Amino acid sequence: MDTPPSPNQNHLLAALPTAEFELIAPHLELVAMPLGEVLYESGGQLQHAYFPTTAIVSLQYLTENGASSEIAGVGNEGLLGVPLFMGGNTTPSRAIVYTGGHGYRLKAQILTQEFQRAGVLQHLLLRYTQALMTQVAQTAVCNRHHSVEQQLCRWLLLTLDRLSSNELTMTQELIASMIGVRREGITEAAGHLQQAGYIRYRRGHITVLDRSGLESSVCECYAVVKNEFDRLLSDARNRQERPLARHG
Repeated sequence: MDTPPSPNQNHLLAALPTAEFELIAPHLELVAMPLGEVLYESGGQLQHAYFPTTAIVSLQYLTENGASSEIAGVGNEGLLGVPLFMGGNTTPSRAIVYTGGHGYRLKAQILTQEFQRAGVLQHLLLRYTQALMTQVAQTAVCNRHHSVEQQLCRWLLLTLDRLSSNELTMTQELIASMIGVRREGITEAAGHLQQAGYIRYRRGHITVLDRSGLESSVCECYAVVKNEFDRLLSDARNRQERPLARHG
């Protein structure tokens, strides 16, 4: 039986004290986030912040010739809409859903208003922003200095951390476009991981069979990002979940 949707599934929302959560709870809207949906376009005005629960979103930079590359991923550990409380209303990146699911959205004005109250929400969002900056920086380093196989391992592990299962619905073409490499490179790297018994790939489905094997093959970038999120968002990861009514 599927777990009923709840804001508690997002770590930032779940970490808020009840009093602060109840200030935004009436304004949270449960939304479907299907695979391929574009939540933000590059340069567009941001109207909402999104708190994913079961969906995962890719922040991508698009070049003038139409090529794209992922600069960060956002799942149930965070939110989309950092520019709203950092002083801007637009972003140069595009936000597109690569694992379909659900999340909660909050109007930009409400998020900004609550951020300016300088309470726990502000504290959490600033810490999350620092962790997100680490992910963006480490992605740039990884794409420049590490092999496609190491990049694929990093991407798979970060995605697994945001899922409740070991199965991903993902084509090699989509992975290649997000990592910013040729499809042939992903095919070769995935083939090596499958031969090693770490994953099984068939018809757009990737099943991770041996997570420890992926961890032994990945570069240091995965641990850097994971450790920074754990360090900065420990209050969210070690939260005491409160009982919540469904909102949406």
